[in-house]
Amino acid sequence: MKMELNNRMDESPSSPFNVWRARLQHLRVWARRGVPFALGVFAMVLALAVYNRIFPAPLPLTTNQVEETVAQALASATPPPAFSSLVYQTIQPSLVLIEATFEGKDGETDEGLGSGVIIDFRGDILTSLHVVEDATEILVIFADGTHTNAQVVAAQPENDIAVIQTLDPPPGLPPAILGNPNALNVGDEAFVVGNPFGFYSSMSAGVISGFNRTFLIPETERRLDGLIQIDAAVNPGNSGGPLLNRSGHVVGIVTGIVNPTEESFFVGIGFAVPIDVAVAAVGGSPPH
Repeated sequence: MKMELNNRMDESPSSPFNVWRARLQHLRVWARRGVPFALGVFAMVLALAVYNRIFPAPLPLTTNQVEETVAQALASATPPPAFSSLVYQTIQPSLVLIEATFEGKDGETDEGLGSGVIIDFRGDILTSLHVVEDATEILVIFADGTHTNAQVVAAQPENDIAVIQTLDPPPGLPPAILGNPNALNVGDEAFVVGNPFGFYSSMSAGVISGFNRTFLIPETERRLDGLIQIDAAVNPGNSGGPLLNRSGHVVGIVTGIVNPTEESFFVGIGFAVPIDVAVAAVGGSPPH
């Protein structure tokens, strides 16, 4: 009976023997699970050490190296083109050189030079009337070097504006983009592209100097009103060429200069007919 009681005590879960046996079983379970995990961590640490040994981390850049890298990046950066360059590229394909022949005194012939700008896909060209008025022959030279004769098809003597059309226009004439002169302000950038003294497709830059100016065309009684005043250089050969804003849009047609002497070169004041006035000669108005 005493042995049976001892056996029952041994089978009791709270007996010291059973407690230690349970702890031993837990230890075996932990060993079965923990040892592989520990081996995996060890292997990972070992692999990382080997990788760092073979492929060491790069050394941090010195101050001189950082400054040299920045300097190289700045040196290779391309600055954006100037507004004047973009304006020129925009208008140049639409610019024309006009050579006019006149009957002079004693049967001799005189020649004059001017500028013009293509304003629509029909090939209508705006220019100053005094460039082509009474001409016996008008020759138009385009940006690609082709040339053809032209004739006056409309005129606005009160604004010194003429419209000419070529007799045999080349295909694909690119018209200029017409702007809004009413959106201009004194001090706005102003660009003139034309053919001063026959130097084809020359550009000058300045600002809008004033509005609603009056100009009396030399050697005539013709008075022009409502003109735009500019300080961009204008010389003989610029007449009839475009006045442009910083977007490359035509806002006027160059018509004359002021010079207190009898000379015809520029001294700081030029005038242009607003484009909305000029295009009335072809029965239209510029898009705004």
